[in-house]
Amino acid sequence: MTDAPAAAQPTPTPLADAGIPLGALDGRYRGVVAPLVEHLSEAALNRERVRVEVEWLLHLTRVVPGAPQPTPEDVTALRGLVERFDADAVAELAALERETAHDVKAVEYYVARHLEGTSLEDAAALVHFCCTSEDVNNLAYALMVRGSVTQVWLPAATALVDQLAQMAHESADVPMLARTHGQPATPTTLGKELAVLAHRLRRQLRRVEGAEYLGKLNGATGTFGAHVAALPDVDWPAEGRAFVEHLGLTWNPLTTQIESHDWQAELYADLARFNRVLHNLCTDVWSYISVGYFRQQLGAHGSTGSSTMPHKVNPIRFENAEANLEVSNALLDVLGQTLVTSRLQRDLTDSSMQRNIGTAVGHSLLAVDNVRRGLRGLDVAADAMASDLDATWEVLGEAVQSVMRAQAVAGVPGMDEPYERVKELTRGRRVDGAAMQEFVAGLGLPDDVAARLAALTPATYTGLAGRLVGELDRP
Repeated sequence: MTDAPAAAQPTPTPLADAGIPLGALDGRYRGVVAPLVEHLSEAALNRERVRVEVEWLLHLTRVVPGAPQPTPEDVTALRGLVERFDADAVAELAALERETAHDVKAVEYYVARHLEGTSLEDAAALVHFCCTSEDVNNLAYALMVRGSVTQVWLPAATALVDQLAQMAHESADVPMLARTHGQPATPTTLGKELAVLAHRLRRQLRRVEGAEYLGKLNGATGTFGAHVAALPDVDWPAEGRAFVEHLGLTWNPLTTQIESHDWQAELYADLARFNRVLHNLCTDVWSYISVGYFRQQLGAHGSTGSSTMPHKVNPIRFENAEANLEVSNALLDVLGQTLVTSRLQRDLTDSSMQRNIGTAVGHSLLAVDNVRRGLRGLDVAADAMASDLDATWEVLGEAVQSVMRAQAVAGVPGMDEPYERVKELTRGRRVDGAAMQEFVAGLGLPDDVAARLAALTPATYTGLAGRLVGELDRP
């Protein structure tokens, strides 16, 4: 039996009576996460349970000797219970559950009730035939999670990464001072740094796209005991596999009463890793905004930045995304940790835990939406980046000492202690262009090498950064 709904409280409040949502996802952010209701709500769970019961019944009519055969019209009508699953169906099931005090039993009675007047009216005994509740639930959840990921989360996340990749291409050659440990470091380009994040996110998307959704249908302890007792001549593992694959899922041949949920833990780990990389993007973009490398477009983030400081335009989209990613990951992590363990052949922790999948995915989807909106509200401040670069000539010290090392190997005299000599010039102090060029001129480098170094500026010392952005286009 699955976990029962909480008993109604005897003292209603005005807000509860008004139907006010308890959580932000069903209140403030409902518009963003509404597509997930179709897949991860309690109503969606019941719809998918109905789907499993209907398809199992139709499958059994081809397996059980003497079973009545459905007409094409009755097949359409039965599958219509799923396709037309609406508020009336939800209410009908709720009434049945109040009678049965068991959600899956209510679904069984619901499907059997709708056989009346069809060619399968006499096949009511085949509804939920040889099934434990988990035979229905594991398949329903696999269908729900697959639908939510492939039809809602993945398209949104992919659109975000494509948006980021486009920004990377557009700013591939915009030079930018890098900061390692928060200190000025070898220059890069804005596009290359955005490309790093897009590349990381795409890798996680490929893992999510390759997820397996497993299912089982093998009875109360995974032995096909009832199946064999009822019809010993049927190859039940083959029939179970055929049915699970008919639903588009991957057959799990060895389980206890429950499907082991390892695939869910794997998927949630990949979703959480995507979230963590996206969180890194948020903190980096927030930092670039803080130092002026991005300007936020007026009006893109709302008209009020601060209730007391009129000048402010706050990076709220990225901050909101950080918070939602952290909530999502807290849930995804505990889902992955809890679902892989079940006491002996079955306990009920997974039933309660899985009811939080929608909340976990919902907060991730909300974060994705926030980041997309935040990125759309940014303008690249190339002038601010150029100003920082022009004030930080000491970052050329790496290039100078590397050239000296190469020339020393080539036999050029006077190239000893290159690191130490450049360190003496640059460490802990700002160096302007004139001082750097004077230092280079006094090194005794071959004329062509000296000219090459003399022409180098912080803005041109970006190596292959712009070219590396093209790696995003590789399959």
